[in-house]
Parts: sequence; structure tokens; C-alpha cells
Amino acid sequence: MTDESDSHSLAWLEAELQDTFDEDIEIEFAEPMLSLEIRKIYRDAHPEMLDRKVYFRNLLRLQAELIRVQDWVEHTGAKVCILFEGRDSAGKGGVIKRITQRLNPRIARVVALPAPSRREQSQWYFQRYVPHLPAAGEIVLFDRSWYNRAGVERVMGFATDEQVEQFFQDVPEFERMLARSGIILLKYWFSITDEEQQLRFLMRIHDPMKQWKLSPMDLESRIRWEDYTKAKEEMFARTNIPEAPWYIVEGNDKKRERLNCIEHLLTKIPYTEVEHEKVDLPERVYNPDYERRVLPDDLYVPKIY
Repeated sequence: MTDESDSHSLAWLEAELQDTFDEDIEIEFAEPMLSLEIRKIYRDAHPEMLDRKVYFRNLLRLQAELIRVQDWVEHTGAKVCILFEGRDSAGKGGVIKRITQRLNPRIARVVALPAPSRREQSQWYFQRYVPHLPAAGEIVLFDRSWYNRAGVERVMGFATDEQVEQFFQDVPEFERMLARSGIILLKYWFSITDEEQQLRFLMRIHDPMKQWKLSPMDLESRIRWEDYTKAKEEMFARTNIPEAPWYIVEGNDKKRERLNCIEHLLTKIPYTEVEHEKVDLPERVYNPDYERRVLPDDLYVPKIY
């Protein structure tokens, strides 16, 4: 390879890295419509937030490791199921987004089920979750899971005391069955303080780009903070089993929350490096008789930018 081609490759790589960094900045730029006053209040409440450079450097490192996990899962046919639970605005979605950001969506997919239909309400409680469990070579991330019954359904009165008790009796054996079937099951609870949730809800109220995240159910959850706390404590006490223990992620600092969760996740999956064959780009075949067709202008998206 010539010096000129080396220089060209290096310039291309730098451009790719810059593009990656811009993408991260775009995702991280979470308050584009907030007033300066609201931003200042949030920053003053978080004086010890993780340095941005430290955050991005470690995030990219961890995402590279997640790609190795993905390669191992695909190569070995492993089955990974990760549950993300926590109070509203605790940061589950942000962590899930960073985990899946650079992964193959055919291997790593997110499941976020809506409220059950009338038909689903009449089924065995776990039935609607089972079809979404991972097959060989898949990673499934549940953005809320069957633990809805122990949390929102219980606190909001959508489930009877008898249904909740039946859930607590069934879920340990259900998860042991998953473990016996070879599924690696990880359960994360994202924990924030009362004050932090209040601040995040206020930010959502004042941010037009985030107001869709704030539902009437979220507002009701503020009123029932203590009920949710009691429900969470009983959930831990009755479903924290050796085959599928709970892991609590402290989430008041979103950046630390994301990095800590991914770091921990990597220690719980027994992945190893998968050797890949060297890839050589084949030469393009040129046909001297081929002429590229000229397409009508109205097929092209207008070049506004």
C-alpha cells in the first residue's frame, strides 16, 4: 500500500470516527427545546455529573465489547434475555438505546409491549411474553416485562390481590424454567430518588420533544410513590432467586447509569472472542457494453440542504 493510499485510509477513518461522534452527540443532546432556566436548574442539581469526554470514551469502548458479545451469541447459538424495570423516567430507555445502538437488529431486538388486549387478559399471564423470548443466536431486551404485574398493575389496581399472589408464586418457577432451557436471564432495576423523578417529569412537561413520554399514568405514579416503593420491596423479596437475581442500577446520573449497567452486563455473559476470516473486498466487474440509465428528475428527493 502506498503512502498516498495510507493517508487516504487514515482520513477516511477519521471522518468515520467524527461521524460516529456526531451521532452520539445527537443522541445525547436531549434538551434542545428546554429554556436556559430549566437547563440551569437541572445542571445545578447535578454538580458531579460525569465528564463528557470520559463518558464518550468509555461508551464507545463498551459498545465495541457489546459487538463481541453479539458475535459470540450468533456463533454459539446462545440465548440472552435482559429485563429492564424501574420507575417512570428512571432511564431504562436511554440504557437500552446505548446497548442496541451499534448492534445488528436481527440479533438484538427490543420488546416493549402495549397494555394487554381483552383476549390477552384472559390468557395465562406469561403467555403474551413467551413468543418474544430469544431463540438461539438472539438477544432480547424487555423494556418492562412480566413484572408489570408486581408493579403498575398492582399499584394502579389493574390486578386483584389474588392475581398478584398467583404471580409471586409462579414467577420464580417460570424463570427457573427459562434458565433450565439455556436462556441467560438478567434482571435490572433502575433506581432514582423522589427528587430526581420530580425534576425529570418537570423537564418533560417543559420540553415539546419529550412531552409524549409523559402519560396520565406517569403523573398518577407521582402520587403513589410510596405504594410503588412498597410493591418494589416485596417484589425483590419474593423474586430475587439464585437462578435470576435482581441487579439495582443507581440512575440519578444518566451517564454513570448507562456505563455501569453495560459494564455489569458484560460480566454476566460468558462470551469469548470469535475469530473472523479476513475479508477482502472483491474487484468490481465492469461490463463495457453496460450503460447506466438516466432516471427522471421527479424520482429524486429535492436537495434542500
